[in-house]
Amino acid sequence: MSQKNKQCGYVSVIGLPNAGKSTLVNALVGTKVSIVSRKIQTTRSRILGIALHKNAQIILIDTPGIFKPKKTLEKTMVSAALSSFEDADFIVHIVDASTKKPSKSNHDIVKKLISQGVDKTDNVILVLNKIDKIEKSILLGLAQSLNDAFPYKATFMMSALNGRGVEDLAEYLSQILPESLWLFPEDQITDMPMRLMAAEITREKIYDQIHQEIPYSVFVKTESWENFDNGSVKISLLIYVEKESQKGIILGKGGAKIKSIGKAARKELEEILGTSVHLKTFVRVQENWAEQAENYELFGLEIQRYNSFT
Repeated sequence: MSQKNKQCGYVSVIGLPNAGKSTLVNALVGTKVSIVSRKIQTTRSRILGIALHKNAQIILIDTPGIFKPKKTLEKTMVSAALSSFEDADFIVHIVDASTKKPSKSNHDIVKKLISQGVDKTDNVILVLNKIDKIEKSILLGLAQSLNDAFPYKATFMMSALNGRGVEDLAEYLSQILPESLWLFPEDQITDMPMRLMAAEITREKIYDQIHQEIPYSVFVKTESWENFDNGSVKISLLIYVEKESQKGIILGKGGAKIKSIGKAARKELEEILGTSVHLKTFVRVQENWAEQAENYELFGLEIQRYNSFT
C-alpha cells in the first residue's frame, strides 16, 4: 500500500477498572492483544494495539484502570495510565454506562483531563460502553451529565463486547488522525513481545478458572522459550503467588487445576502462533512480589512518582 494520503496517530484509552478498555482495544484491532478478565485492574502495563481502518493506522494505548492506589504496584500502574495523556493525539475516555450515573471517580478523571490544559480539551472522546444494559432515557441523561462536566470532542455509545458501535468509532478516528506515514508494519497488531503475551494469556486463564479463590496479586513470568526445527515452540512459565494456600488452589487436587489452566493457555497460544506449543507451568510462592520493583520491568512498567488524579 502506498504511503500517500495515509493517516496515523496514538489514541489513549482510559477509564475506571472494568469499564471495558481492553475489550474495546481488542474489538478495534480485530483480535486479542490485551487480556480481559472479570478481575478489576487486570491490565497492568500500557499495551499498544494497532488497528487499521481504511487509510489510517490507529495506535491504541490500552492503559491500566485509573483508581485510587494504595500499594507500590498500583501507584505505578496508575502513573502509567496518566502519563499516556502526554503521548496521545487523542484520548478515549470509556465509561461503564451500566452503572447508570457518573461515579465520583469518573468525575475525578474529568478533573484530571481539565488539569492537562486547554490544548487537550478538544482531543478527548467520550465512549459510553455496555449500553445494552441500560435504558435509553437513562443513557441519554448520563451522556448529558458527563458532557456538562467536560467539553468532549464527540460522544459514542456502544457495546464493545458484542461489537455494536465499534465500527462507528473506528471510522471517526480514521477521519481525525493526522496525515502521517504508518509507524508500524501493516501486519503488526501489537508491540507486546510474545514472551510477555504467553505470560499474560496464562494469567488471564488463571482469572477465568479461579476468579473467586485467587486474589489480584498473581504474577506470571516466561522463564524460557525454545523454538524447534519443525516450527513448534516450548514455553516454560513460572506462576508466582504470595501464599502457600494460593499455590494449592492453583495446583488443584492432583494437579488438575494447573493442567486445565495450561491446556486453555496452550490452545490460545497455538491459535496466535499458528504452530504446536509445548507449555510447562510451575507455581512458586514469593511473598510480597508486588512490592519488588525489579518485577515490574517484566511487564513493561517503570517506577514513577505517583501523582494523585484527585
